[in-house]
Amino acid sequence: MTDSATGDTTGTSSPTLTGKWALITGAARRVGAEIATTLHAQGAGVAIHYRGSADHALALVRQLNDRRPDSALAVQADLIQTSQLSGLIDTVTAHAGRLDILINNASSFYPTPLATVTEDQWADLIGTNLKAPLFLAQAALPHLKASRGIIINIVDIHAVRPLRDHAAYGAAKAGLAFLTRALARDLAPDIRVNGVAPGAILWPDGGVSDSMRDTVLRQIPLKRVGEPADIAGCVLYLVRDANYVTGQIIAVDGGRSAGW
Repeated sequence: MTDSATGDTTGTSSPTLTGKWALITGAARRVGAEIATTLHAQGAGVAIHYRGSADHALALVRQLNDRRPDSALAVQADLIQTSQLSGLIDTVTAHAGRLDILINNASSFYPTPLATVTEDQWADLIGTNLKAPLFLAQAALPHLKASRGIIINIVDIHAVRPLRDHAAYGAAKAGLAFLTRALARDLAPDIRVNGVAPGAILWPDGGVSDSMRDTVLRQIPLKRVGEPADIAGCVLYLVRDANYVTGQIIAVDGGRSAGW
């Protein structure tokens, strides 16, 4: 039997990402950087997208290229500006000659209480979390179709269970969950589309109160927050190993979504 990921006819070799290229949005820091590093370690070339974190993105690219020359590049774009998306894809494919994996990870996240939410906040949260993944998939479509590629959307467990004072963010992620399933139907059989829904992985950059930490931890059966490697490992599974999986959203949340 031929291994569909490697072409191996013995059935003994592990799948490989060697020769494939991935674009990861919002990959300069935090979870996105971990996803990029994980895929790179499995042989993939990686395009590190950033909007404003140039120093972090360039440092990560240097680190990855030191490990394997010409295997990473940094690409800048404001994903809300739809006119920039085709150029972003063109930059990646001009360098790599192909695109196999699109990971929509970039996200804005902050509270929007109903009494104070603004149209600008709505446009930002919907733009980064829903609009950009749709139109970036559109821009990448010819390349992903040619490579029988993969789209992974980073969703959120709060796409299903609302987080207090985050109505706009939750609506955007709920839309992304729907988009994941819709594109899985529309783009099959050429392109697989799946999602990963993180729970509490990293606390916000601004930190949270002790009482908030305690509340969140009480809701998690495993009684701890996760790590970026937990999300990256799930992405790797969906990209490398899950050849018969599409239209699915996997919660990586320590059991939190099982019933809090």
